[in-house]
Formats: sequence, C-alpha cells, structure tokens
Amino acid sequence: MTNEWPLWEIFIRGQHGLSHRHVGSLHAPDAEMAILNARDVYTRRNEGVSLWVVKSSDISASAPGRKGPMFDPSNDKTYRHPTFFDIPDEVGSM
Repeated sequence: MTNEWPLWEIFIRGQHGLSHRHVGSLHAPDAEMAILNARDVYTRRNEGVSLWVVKSSDISASAPGRKGPMFDPSNDKTYRHPTFFDIPDEVGSM
C-alpha cells in the first residue's frame, strides 16, 4: 500500500471565460484540501472565478489514436440531421 495522496487535476474558469481549462495537477488527501491547495498554487494573481478539482483516477478519456467512428464526420449518420424527422405542421418553421 502506498502512503501517497491521490493526484487531482485542477481546472480554473478565468475572469473572462465561460469554460474551465486544465491548469495542472496536485496531490491532496481529499477534495476540500485539493481546492484549498489549488487556490493557493494556481490563483495567486486573482485570475480565477471558479475551481474544479477532479481525481485523476476518476477521469475517463478516449485515446487519440483510437478515434475511429467516435469522431467520424456526421455526413454518414443521417439520424443526426434535422431533416431525418418529420416536423408536424403545428410546430411551424424551424
């Protein structure tokens, strides 16, 4: 068994942004301490308005080398186009 604290990924939403961006990682015993440590390490110049911390082990991601059908263009997936569905006359123009 290891005595090392879990690794947390840190995301910050900036003053003028609408989305959070990944800024780094740190070790902490729990989410509350990860947020406090992230505030001290990553927001020294008041650049953030919101912090997210996520355990690295809880993140699932697709592998860039195996993108396959997940990222194929949607041209061959007609069900994604609004023309695939019949729109009732009561709905009007969309």
